[in-house]
Amino acid sequence: MPNGAIKNRKIVVNIATSADGYIARPDGDLEWLTSRPAAKGFYGMGQFMQSIDAKVLGRKTYDVSVQLGAKFDHHYVFSRQPPPASLPAGVEFINGTIPAFAKRLKHEKGKNIWLMGGGDIIASFLDAGAIDEFIVSIVPVFIGEGISLIAPRHRHVPLHLNSVKHFPDGVVQVHYSVTTTA
Repeated sequence: MPNGAIKNRKIVVNIATSADGYIARPDGDLEWLTSRPAAKGFYGMGQFMQSIDAKVLGRKTYDVSVQLGAKFDHHYVFSRQPPPASLPAGVEFINGTIPAFAKRLKHEKGKNIWLMGGGDIIASFLDAGAIDEFIVSIVPVFIGEGISLIAPRHRHVPLHLNSVKHFPDGVVQVHYSVTTTA
């Protein structure tokens, strides 16, 4: 397959959480995460980035990314709101159903897809059965309150542990596959 294309693309969440399961403070602040020095190799992000060629995010995460000056290439933004008047090249707004979108994207040629967040879009994709794997880097800090990794709803989703990595700065990275029950 050309250029590292994967026959069966996967949708993978790769995200950092506090030790108490939050991806950001209630106002979206990430200081607890961004102010700490990262471990050498940045927790395997370089290798992970080579395994993906598309990114999916929710509107709130997109808006924060724009404010932070992010560069966009092959990004899909899920939003119930209309897109802004001007979009950076490489950004496509999606307002269709998650199952149809995920099925289409997974059957296109390419590498894996990074579902970046936030908690609402991760929950919606999880509830639609569209997430294949989670890579969660647990940062050794409690922040007490904030935006949960997955928006709270009643659910039961079995996971299979693929690996656990420990880093010298206390970060623990767990890699799970979502277990299909069908």
